[in-house]
Amino acid sequence: MPQGTIRDFDPRTGAGSLLDDGLVEHSFDREAFTASGLQELRIGQRVRFELGGDADPPRVAQLNIVSL
Repeated sequence: MPQGTIRDFDPRTGAGSLLDDGLVEHSFDREAFTASGLQELRIGQRVRFELGGDADPPRVAQLNIVSL
């Protein structure tokens, strides 16, 4: 599972983006945030993530916190 860092996050919408370790930006929406069972995210927080869906480029489908 790849890892990255939260770049931005809007708690009102549950959407945001992260930079993977190769500095590629990936977006996620409320659906991915909710599916992860998370309550909050902070900018700079490390996460593991899965890409999924039919979008091009693929969107984040799952997030897991690496560190608090």
